[in-house]
Formats: sequence, C-alpha cells, structure tokens
Amino acid sequence: MALNLITDIPGIRVGHAGDGKLGSGVTVVIFDHPVIASVDVRGGGPGTRETALLDPAQTVEGIDAIVLSGGSAFGLDAASGVQAWLREQGRGFQVRDARIPIVPAAILFDLLSGGDKNWGRYPPYRELGYEAAKSAAADFALGSVGAGLGATTVNLKGGIGSASAQTLGGITVGALAAANAAGSMTIGDGPHFWAAPFERGKEFGGLGWPATMPTEALAFRSKGALGENTTLAVVATDARLTKAQVKRVAVMAQSGLSRAIHPVHTPLDGDLVFAAATGQKPLPDPVFSLSELGTLAAHVLARAIARGIYEAKALPHPDAVPSWRDRFG
Repeated sequence: MALNLITDIPGIRVGHAGDGKLGSGVTVVIFDHPVIASVDVRGGGPGTRETALLDPAQTVEGIDAIVLSGGSAFGLDAASGVQAWLREQGRGFQVRDARIPIVPAAILFDLLSGGDKNWGRYPPYRELGYEAAKSAAADFALGSVGAGLGATTVNLKGGIGSASAQTLGGITVGALAAANAAGSMTIGDGPHFWAAPFERGKEFGGLGWPATMPTEALAFRSKGALGENTTLAVVATDARLTKAQVKRVAVMAQSGLSRAIHPVHTPLDGDLVFAAATGQKPLPDPVFSLSELGTLAAHVLARAIARGIYEAKALPHPDAVPSWRDRFG
C-alpha cells in the first residue's frame, strides 16, 4: 500500500496532539464525509463517549470523527475539542438549522506513566483534541505521539501504530491502534513479536518468531495494577457496508488484539475496536466478502499494534519504560 497507514483509504485523515510535559496526548481520525460505524468492546473497564449510538439498532448512522485519548476519564474531554473544530467546518448531523458533529471517543489510562498531571481545575484534553483535529493529514507519525505518547506495556513503551492491506478484489482495509496493554506484544523477554506471522516486509523488524518458544512465553504477566491498561483501535474500509456489517467487521477485528497481545481483554482493560466504512466500493458478496474483509481487518490490526511498539520512544524521565529500540536496537 502507498503509506501502509489507515489513510490509504481515501477520505480518512489522522491527527495527533500531545504535551511532553503532560506525558499524554490525543489522536483523532477525521472522515471527510460521514461514515457508517460501529464498535465492539471486549475490555472489562472501558471509558467511552457516544458509543451507544453505534449499535446497529440505533438511528444515527453517519459519524464525523473518532477520538482516541490518553488521560483516562479526563481524556473524554478531547471529543469536545474535535466537535468544536468540526462545527467550525460546518460538519455534523443536521436537525433543522442546527448541526451536531458526531464524535465517538475512547480513552486509555496513562496517568501513572510519567509527566505532570497537575493541570489545575480543567484537564487539557479538549484543547489537545482541537489541535489534533486541526492537524489531521493523510501522512502521520507513529510511535510515541498523540494517544500513544504516554502508552506503555508490561515490558516496553507503547505507542500508535497503523497498517493497511487489500482484499483479492481490491477493497482496502486499514487499522490504527493505540497500544497501552496490560500484557506484552513481544514473546517472553526477547525481541520477537506475537504478530510476526502477519508482518509484511520488515514493518516491525522482520524477525519472525523465535526458533524455539521460550518456556516463559505463555506465563501470565501484567503491568502495574488493574485498570492501568487499554488498547484502542480503529479499523476502516472503503467497502459499502450496512451498520450491522460494520459491527461484524469490528467483532472479527478483535482477533487482531488476541494475535498481537498476551494477555488481552482483562477485567479492567478498556480494550475496544471501532470500525468504519466509507462506502466507496460495493461488497461483491454479503457473506463471503464480508468474511474475507473481517479476517483481513484482524491481520491488519495485529500488524498495527506491533508497529506501535516498534516505532515508540521512551519518555524522558528516570523511571520510564524502555522502548523496543532501546532494548533491541
């Protein structure tokens, strides 16, 4: 794919905003036109906004943006900043003379990852959301940026990753992930990624799996305390799908988290996957083609998660979690 990013799908842009002193930030996916979207939540402790309307039974179908933010529940303010920017552009669901931008959002916990969180009366995430929306573009950075700035895993620095691919019929699927997992994306204490079988080229090092599986590889490990985790993801396609079909893509894409993270979906994670369809290409078959699409979405999401770890950089403080490159070059 051209950029190997979710923005290889026309009509999608991504923006980041972060504060190094804060040690946290916001990532936003902007859709040039309203898209059909849904969400699948598997973590036991999600923090979300406007996700109820993404259920296929609910009336509003088109959304304008999706927000991923650090800051735990404080980060839900980021969606208000994105709404403000979209309103300035004349975007939103129309009710007579009023327009209401529809901006689902989800947050991850990075309050103990370093940085100064003593922000006073109001958290800074609304303004970070506005700046992220304003900066959205087709080409964007990966690693320790935006919502990935304060992200960590049990053994390595987390971050923002993205990847894309096409079905045999030419439908594009892209994924964006903010990897802040309780578990690990690498096998045991080595450099090899769980997602290695799905890697394309050397997008996260090209190391494959280890020659022999380490004895400790499947041992349960989890960072910090319960509630300090969450991997947030967006998968998107240029296929023309119904809201129920988009929901099925989100459900199938969750397998990508399981292929890239061990363990995953723990009781206080906020793990979830948003899915969106821009509607540019008809789906050849409602069952076979949708199955192919969901399967590819899981593969692409696993790759995006590994890329987020591979591209991350450690935060500049003494107790910072090391990055993959710090440990393995």
